[in-house]
Amino acid sequence: MHEAPRTVVIGAGVAGLVAALRLAHRGHQVTVLERAEVPGGKIHTQSVGSALIDSGPTVFTMRWVFDELLRSVGTRLDDQLRLAPLSVLARHFWYDGSQLDLFADAQRSETAVAEWAGRAEAARFREFCERARRVHDTLEGPVMRSPRPGMVELTARLGPSGLAVLSSIGPMRTLWQQMVRQFRDPRLQQLFARYATYCGSSPWQAPSTLMLVAQVEMDGVWSVEGGMGALCGMLSRLATEHGAQLRMGCAAQRIDVRQGRVHGVELASGEVLPADLVLFNGEAAALRQGLLGPAVRQAVPAQAPPRSLSAMTWALHAPLGGVALDRHNVFFCPEYQQEFDDIFVHQRLPRLPTVYVCAQDRPGALPEGEPERVLALINAPAVGDAPTWQDEDLDTCQATTFSYLNCLGLRMPFSSPGMRRNSPQDFHRRFPASGGALYGQATHGWTSIFSRPGSHTPVQGLYLAGGSVHPGPGVPMAALSGQLAAEAMLASPVSTRRSRPVATSGGMSTP
Repeated sequence: MHEAPRTVVIGAGVAGLVAALRLAHRGHQVTVLERAEVPGGKIHTQSVGSALIDSGPTVFTMRWVFDELLRSVGTRLDDQLRLAPLSVLARHFWYDGSQLDLFADAQRSETAVAEWAGRAEAARFREFCERARRVHDTLEGPVMRSPRPGMVELTARLGPSGLAVLSSIGPMRTLWQQMVRQFRDPRLQQLFARYATYCGSSPWQAPSTLMLVAQVEMDGVWSVEGGMGALCGMLSRLATEHGAQLRMGCAAQRIDVRQGRVHGVELASGEVLPADLVLFNGEAAALRQGLLGPAVRQAVPAQAPPRSLSAMTWALHAPLGGVALDRHNVFFCPEYQQEFDDIFVHQRLPRLPTVYVCAQDRPGALPEGEPERVLALINAPAVGDAPTWQDEDLDTCQATTFSYLNCLGLRMPFSSPGMRRNSPQDFHRRFPASGGALYGQATHGWTSIFSRPGSHTPVQGLYLAGGSVHPGPGVPMAALSGQLAAEAMLASPVSTRRSRPVATSGGMSTP
């Protein structure tokens, strides 16, 4: 029996945990290093009094990614995690007092749009849904599941029918341009252009292909019992059961490279872990900046891409009043373009932001005056490594945000006991080299899907995963990047030479 490859995973975010599970299941000796005390990466909870509040990603979509993953290691998602489908995808509020729910049932959404904006807009909504579905189905295999898409490969795989689908929406148009062509009602233009922010981008610069996010949501949005942290807890537990070692509170300091190949990982404590393979599940910019040693700077392109959005967030446990909330709620600002000009052009906090509010104890009625778990979030520029704001600027932003919510009918306290505020500076400290960017690079321009690093690097034995690499940000996409990295590592000469054979059940489909 051959000795199993020694594999070190740096970072216990979703991508790192997915890869660790897959590799441990296939016989690798896996050690996961995480400098935080708990796994999860951008998925994290904050304590506000006795309440635990999801303060990172709050939306669970594309469950097929995790269904396939868990089948590949001999179990079922439904046996490991309790999920509840949401009938209301999101509740939307506007400055004119109007309100619109979108539903998992597209027909219910169409009816709601008809009652709200008229039959003509409802017909345009139906057309939009069909177009989003075609774009999603066209790009799922050649882009999302592909190890590293390129223009030539994409063109070849799409064929005439796929190219016709892309041509029909004009891939060189921005998402905003496409929404203006699609809808007459400016509120609907604003609502669906917001999908650019799911990738940390501006609707005025993101490609129209991001309309596929609409199909992702219509395929289902779930709540996770125990919060999003339960997902990372489940992945950590399964990886451990398959033999992986998770070392929390353990920071990697340097990736040791000898003669162009990884040799090990040096910890901040001075300990050195020998390694045949290393997976870096962190901000790709950290390698570029030499934070893991000069030898791995060449692992990513030297030129830094434009950063994605950061955020200001507030986690609180307090009673709310006024408008009825669902689980996911969006309060739109009246000057939408100005919001993104403030962030991307002027690199400043928006003067009047759009606010996302996740009411984590909903749907369902709560007793009057009962405190509930809430995360409020606004978009912000990723300048956490060169802040130009002081605490008083953050206080002003907080007052503006909460006042605007009050104007739109949501009574939320300006402060509450234990409220936790996070700024781009805080996110930069948690994710070094990011500047606070929460989505890696911005998805700006129609060729941006080709510019993210892939799993492979020029350094032999070093691989990448996470939201800053292909296929992009978000929980399911990060999981896919972990899957792609694991498959690449399993196909490496080290793995094929040294791995012991194991029986597998199920499988991941990766065209």
